[in-house]
Amino acid sequence: MLSVSSAEKRNGTGNSQMHMQNNKETTVKFIIVGCGRIAERHAEHIAKLGHLVAVCDVKPERVRLFTQKYGAQGFIDIDALLLAHLDADVVSVCTPNGLHAEHSIKALRAGYHVICEKPMALSVSDCERMIMEAEKSGKKLFIVKQNRFNPPVVETKRLIDEGKLGEILSVQLNCFWNRNEGYYKTSDWKGTRALDGGVLYTQFSHFIDLLYWMFGEVEEVTAHVGNSNHPYTEIDDHGVAVVKFANGVIGTIHFSTNAHKKNLEGSITIFGEKGTVKVGGEYLNVLEHASVEGYTPPELPAGVANDYGTYKGSMSNHDKVYQNVLAVLKENAPISTSGMEGLKTVAIIRKIYDSSGF
Repeated sequence: MLSVSSAEKRNGTGNSQMHMQNNKETTVKFIIVGCGRIAERHAEHIAKLGHLVAVCDVKPERVRLFTQKYGAQGFIDIDALLLAHLDADVVSVCTPNGLHAEHSIKALRAGYHVICEKPMALSVSDCERMIMEAEKSGKKLFIVKQNRFNPPVVETKRLIDEGKLGEILSVQLNCFWNRNEGYYKTSDWKGTRALDGGVLYTQFSHFIDLLYWMFGEVEEVTAHVGNSNHPYTEIDDHGVAVVKFANGVIGTIHFSTNAHKKNLEGSITIFGEKGTVKVGGEYLNVLEHASVEGYTPPELPAGVANDYGTYKGSMSNHDKVYQNVLAVLKENAPISTSGMEGLKTVAIIRKIYDSSGF
């Protein structure tokens, strides 16, 4: 937190040079590892809220674009980057899914806090390693789950937490998007088992995270998963799962990247003894239905999705993710999504895939 001395208070706003120095000293400095499309979102918000010190990617042309735009130092090797001992506070890991654990652990060991893009990792054991390294190093581990900040999602979580829906009876999650051959040709890692992992990791981990956030751990899973329309990938493109949560709530998950031409729906419907709520739209961005005893739904902003040109992803709430990071580091606020919560999401995904045998 910034502070002002008594003498400064007596003089109004205080000495301008001292304020400039304080602002510089309290600016949080960031490094981005992985300069793909999602890294662009991170860089935009870092430029507004902090300072981008350096970027790293194995592709020099990507590094060059970021260094030219943001004036950051550029590296093509993460080990060389970390050996440089740069004056920075946080490393934002935006590399392919299968590299999240390795890169996060290296950054934590080098003495940096870490923001890790979704999914946290591709296995529960890797998530555990990341958490243990954060604890050992005394650094913070943030997991990006920006859909928690969607206004309709925030409102629905409030209704659940305050008991407005009464006992939760069941839940339905639908994830119907489009990812065509052109999408997979944009990168050499997408669609691979080792670095992508599957659509529940790359496209829909945000949705699975909300199930855990709202209803807790999944105890039982029966799932059927397959690939019927993307033979040029090593991963799934559709699936259905029946889940039972530890608290007794039952639910269904239906996911697909086979929606024709464009994204169709991202929704969660909750049936409670005192009400029914559906958060829908394409990206869980619209409160489509709210019939709850004694409740009048508020007017909520729909928000916008991350637009990558040829396709769209989840909601663009990375500004709120970074605001939380700054609040944690400067004011000791709670982390919006912790490493343990990121692990729980991966655990549910693994249960679905393991149950299906895909």
